[in-house]
Amino acid sequence: MMPWILVGIIVGSTVTADVLQTIEMKRHGEVSDFRPGKLARMFAKLLGRPFLVLTIIFMALSFFAFMKLLSIADFSFAVPATAASFVLDTILARVLLKEAVDIKRWAGAGLIACGVALLAV
Repeated sequence: MMPWILVGIIVGSTVTADVLQTIEMKRHGEVSDFRPGKLARMFAKLLGRPFLVLTIIFMALSFFAFMKLLSIADFSFAVPATAASFVLDTILARVLLKEAVDIKRWAGAGLIACGVALLAV
């Protein structure tokens, strides 16, 4: 049971981090000036953005949960099971972020979901 709880934590925190990062980067806009001074100011500005700070926290949570998962489960289980984050990322990209998701991406997400379901059997 514990491996699946860790998978849930990993998937949930990864998806949350991905969505928050996307929202914040869309707010910030494209980076077009890569001079060192401009990059330093941009990074300083971004570090004060709450969604980006939360993104880092959720990514760290995902990382440490994955390390714990690897200590109690096989690698051949851990990596495919945590791929469920791709399925949720695709759904939230469409529903929450209002992105266009074509049929190939839906098919890929569906195949991943089937693979994760096979692991649960």
